This record gives sequence, C-alpha cells and structure tokens, in this order.
Amino acid sequence: MKKLFLLIGLMIGLVSFGQSGDADAIVNALKSGDATRLTEHLDDFVDVKLLDKPEVKNMSRNQAAITLKGFFTETGINGFEKTSQRDATGISYLTGKLQNSNKGYNITLMMKMKNGKWQIITVRVS
Repeated sequence: MKKLFLLIGLMIGLVSFGQSGDADAIVNALKSGDATRLTEHLDDFVDVKLLDKPEVKNMSRNQAAITLKGFFTETGINGFEKTSQRDATGISYLTGKLQNSNKGYNITLMMKMKNGKWQIITVRVS
C-alpha cells in the first residue's frame, strides 16, 4: 500500500514538473525576446489581438507565428517582465510587460493544457 501511494505521488510530481516546465519555457522565450521559441508553444489555432488592430480569431499556427515574429521585429521586443500567472483547471493566464528600447507593451497569454503540455490559445498585446 505504501508503494502504491509513493508511486502515485511520484507520478503527480512528474506531471506537475512537466507542466511548469512548459510555462517556464514560454516565459524564458518572452524574456529573451525570441518570437521563434515562443511560437513553438502555439496551439493549432490561436486568437491574436495586437495593439490597435482588430482581433483575429482562429488564426492558424503558421499565420500566428508569422504575425508574432513580425510584431517582435517591428517593435524591437527584447525582454519581458512577468506580472501575474493564474492557473485554473486546464487553463493558465500569463500577464506581463514586453520590453523594448522605447516603451513596453502589455501582453496577456491564455494557455490550455493539451497532450500534457501548455499550448498558447490567445495572445493579446496592448
């Protein structure tokens, strides 16, 4: 019986570690200003809202990757400061400030758990 509880505890710990690893990888991609690494965590379809442009819903992963890479390049994003992260069952919200040489931009990411990994489903930049 003790072995069963130990095994269950170990499995829960490993799953939790893997989930936080994905979120940490997303934060690290933002901190380094690396849109390519960030786009590795996009879901198949993403809602994207950038600055004063209209929101685009259900954008394909490839189109969202091109859009985000263009935004990071055009605005000179070179860092990120996390302000909040909230987790609910299968959903996580990450907010912070993207940094560049001029002014920063607020960003909110909504992520969902899919196949044991956090996948970005919404990106909002204001």
